Amino acid sequence: MTNFSIQVIGIIAGCMTSLSMIPQLIKLIKSKEANDVSIFMIVLLLIGVALWVVYGILKQDVPIITTNCFSFALNLLLLAFVIKYKKSGLR
Repeated sequence: MTNFSIQVIGIIAGCMTSLSMIPQLIKLIKSKEANDVSIFMIVLLLIGVALWVVYGILKQDVPIITTNCFSFALNLLLLAFVIKYKKSGLR
């Protein structure tokens, strides 16, 4: 397998995992209801994605860096909306 093919697989995988939270974000924005969304899960995910960015930087792997930066921003946005729409305290 060529290096280019490996990079393409990495980009596709990163895009798929990064885009996976978009349906949740859209549902949250439309419903303005966040009581069923766990802030703890989002914070853990943000920590994990941030570590992937660091790992990508250390490995100098552009697909890992770019897709996880996008994922971090998307999940940070999700966290902001969850906090905004949560009705009863932080869970």
